[in-house]
Amino acid sequence: MFKNAFRKYIDNFRGFRREVWILTLVTFINRAGTMVLPFLSKYLNDDLHFSYEQIGNILVCFGIGSMVGSWLGGKLSDKIGFYKIMVFSLFVSGLMFFGLQYVTSYIGLCIAVFSIMVVADMFRPAMFVSIGAYAKPENRTRALTLVRLAINLGFAAGPALGGLIIMNIGYKGLFWADGATCIIAILIFWMLVKEKKKPAESKEAKALLEANRESVFKDRPFWIFLFMCVITGVLFFQLFTTIPLYHKKQFNLNELQTGLLLTLNGVLVFFLEMPIVSYIERNKLDKVKIVTIGCFLMTISLFLLLINFWAGILIIMMLFMTVAEMFAFPFSNSFAISRAPKGHEGRYMAIFTMSFSAAHILSAKIGMGVVAAYGYQMNWLFMGILGLIGTAAGYWVMRLVAKEKVAS
Repeated sequence: MFKNAFRKYIDNFRGFRREVWILTLVTFINRAGTMVLPFLSKYLNDDLHFSYEQIGNILVCFGIGSMVGSWLGGKLSDKIGFYKIMVFSLFVSGLMFFGLQYVTSYIGLCIAVFSIMVVADMFRPAMFVSIGAYAKPENRTRALTLVRLAINLGFAAGPALGGLIIMNIGYKGLFWADGATCIIAILIFWMLVKEKKKPAESKEAKALLEANRESVFKDRPFWIFLFMCVITGVLFFQLFTTIPLYHKKQFNLNELQTGLLLTLNGVLVFFLEMPIVSYIERNKLDKVKIVTIGCFLMTISLFLLLINFWAGILIIMMLFMTVAEMFAFPFSNSFAISRAPKGHEGRYMAIFTMSFSAAHILSAKIGMGVVAAYGYQMNWLFMGILGLIGTAAGYWVMRLVAKEKVAS
C-alpha cells in the first residue's frame, strides 16, 4: 500500500521539461534564502526599536515597491523578454540585500526597502511568463504548482535557518544569506537555461493582441476575483507582519519557535499540495470555487487566534492556514493566467501579482494600525470579517463565470 501511494505521489511530478525543473531549483534556492521577510517586523522592533506605526509605514513602502516592481517586470517582460528581467532582478536585488543591513534610519529604510522591492519583484511576473514559455500547455497548472512547492519548501527551510542565524549571529546574518542566495540562484539559471526567443509578429497579429488587451480591463469577473485575491493576501501576510509579534507578546515564543511554525506550513504544502492539485485537475473541479473555499478556510484560521489562552491554538491555526493556502494560491495563479490574452501575458500577470503587492501594503498598514490602536484581538476579529467579505466576492465570481459558460 505504501509503495503504491508513493508511486502515485511521484507520478504527479512526471512530464515536466528540463527548464521547468531548473526554474524550480532556482526558486527553491532563492526562497530558502528569503529569511529577512518573516523576521523583518521583529528586526525593526527588536533591533532598531521602531514603533508599530513606523514598522507599518516601512512595510507599506515594501508593498508599494512590490507593486511598482510587479508592473515594471510585467511590462518589460513583454518588451525585452522575461529572461533578461529575471537575471537582472535577482542579481541586483542580491547586491542590494547586502547593503540593506547598513541602513538603520527610519527614512533611509523606507527608501531602501522600497528600492529593493522594485528590483526584487520584477522577478515575479517574469517568472510566471517563463513557466508559460517553458511548460507544456497540458501541465502548466502543475508546473505552477511545482514552482510553488519549491517556494514553500524554501520557506520550510528558510525561517528555521533564519531563527538559528538570529540566535547565533544576529539579524545581520540574514541580509548576507538573503543576498547570497539571490545571486547563486540566478547564476545557476543563467548557466543552465538559454533564453527563448519570441517569434516575430505581423502587424495584423499585433493589432489583434492590442484589441484583446483592451478587453482585459472590461473583464468584470477577473477584477472581482482580484478583489478576493487582495483580501486573501491581506489575511495570509499576517503570518509575516502581526503574527510573529503576537507569538512573542502573547505566548513568549522565540524566533526559532516562530520559524518552526512556519516550517510546519512549508512541509505540509510540500507533501500535500501537488496531490491535491492533481486530484482537482483530474476531476475538473471549478477553480474559482476552490479558491473561494481557500479564502473561507483562511478566515477560520484568523478567527481561531481569538482563542488567546492556549498556545496549541497556534498549531491548529497554522493547519487551517496551510490547507487554505493550498486551495487558494495555485488555482488563483491558474485562473488568472488562463484569462490572459496571448502575447500580453506579462502585463496581465503583472496586474495579478500587483494584487498581492497591494495585499502586502494593506496587510501591514491595517494589521499594525489595528494592533497599535485596539490590540491583537480586534485585529483577528477584523481580519476574519474581511475574509467573509472575500468569500462572498468569490461566490459572486463563481456565478458570473457560470453565466459566461452558459452564454458561450
